[in-house]
Amino acid sequence: MRLKDKVAIVTGAGQGIGEATARRMGAEGAKVVVSDLNEQTGGAVVDAIKGAGGEATFVRADVSQVDDVKALMNAAKDTYGGLDILHNNAGVHETNFTTTDAQSFELSEEIWDRVIAINLKGTWMCSKYATPLLAEGGGGVIVNAASIGGLVGYPMGGAYGPSKAGVVQLTRVMAIELAPMNIRVNCYAPGNTDTPMVSKYYDTAPPGEQEMIKQQLLGTHLFGRLGEPAEVASLVVFLASDESSMMTGSCVTIDLGTLAWRGMRT
Repeated sequence: MRLKDKVAIVTGAGQGIGEATARRMGAEGAKVVVSDLNEQTGGAVVDAIKGAGGEATFVRADVSQVDDVKALMNAAKDTYGGLDILHNNAGVHETNFTTTDAQSFELSEEIWDRVIAINLKGTWMCSKYATPLLAEGGGGVIVNAASIGGLVGYPMGGAYGPSKAGVVQLTRVMAIELAPMNIRVNCYAPGNTDTPMVSKYYDTAPPGEQEMIKQQLLGTHLFGRLGEPAEVASLVVFLASDESSMMTGSCVTIDLGTLAWRGMRT
């Protein structure tokens, strides 16, 4: 077990990559604090981890709200005695909200603020308040969810893309700042993955364009399929484990070759 007796917080763990990661960390021996806004789905993930013989507890938290973030960190300490791993996974896209057009010039200020608040501010704030706990334990690991949308542009991502680009840069800055505390900070940039967020991206497209957009998503991959959350979870567990002990400040793409043909270097 690669994470035996480690204490891990996973935000946005009620579905998609967060759920897959929380369950995989539990299987790898971690004590998992499952955090999400949705108590029903978050609780189901806890039940699944416990049913497989692992340890887990649920904490409802909005990562854009400082009191929720502080309570989340306190819950890890009170329940399991500390913190070793933080996976900043919670995130939203423009199309998570009711909007007639997710193009950047049509976005409302409210939607822009909410996407930035959750994706970027939430990642910063959770990391900020996790740092003392990680340091108290002699060090630890922060793994941030970025996106290929933060490395290259694409339509209907005018807030999401900048928020994820910010996560990449925040990862680099924090890796430098936290190294003296023996805390490693890395991020990963997944391609289009079979999650509710990606499904909503093309489901909310204008009538008659859903199938075209879905094919465009698949067309960016060198293999004609979406990624699976469990595949991304394998990478997250590696980054959270001692197997990646030489890695900090890195952004790892896991994108079925999406960026290879664009000549992108990270």
